[in-house]
Amino acid sequence: MSEGVKTVCENRRARHDYHIEDTYEAGIVLKGTEIKSLRNGKGNLKDSFARVVQGEAFLYNMHISPFEQGNRYNHEPLRTRKLLLNKSEIRKLLAAVQQQGLTLVPLRIYLKRGMAKLELAIARGKKQFDKRQDIAKKDAEREMARAVRERQKM
Repeated sequence: MSEGVKTVCENRRARHDYHIEDTYEAGIVLKGTEIKSLRNGKGNLKDSFARVVQGEAFLYNMHISPFEQGNRYNHEPLRTRKLLLNKSEIRKLLAAVQQQGLTLVPLRIYLKRGMAKLELAIARGKKQFDKRQDIAKKDAEREMARAVRERQKM
């Protein structure tokens, strides 16, 4: 990662459940207490997804915990948030989603030069056997690495 980029939260299940085909960087429209809460690392992307509605991209089910010093001006934790993308990017996302089996999955939220950014992926859902193949592949790689380390010790 480059300098000035701090990852706030990551959607680890996304890479397990989906084949990532393309990624985009999107800004997020946030309220004051939301960005303060994100800077404290209080965001969660579990079960969140994005949609294109009437030419605009929105993020659903992203949880940002209420800010502790937020009093009555605090935000609603699960509100729908608008994503900031170029019109051409939105058109590409819409075209990809209209294809069979593709969806918009948020991968991570990070702070870049003080601004909250979202890494948004166009993804295809994995089948159960794909997940098993990935796990078997990781196990095989781990075994090979272990064998190499054992040989180097001798």
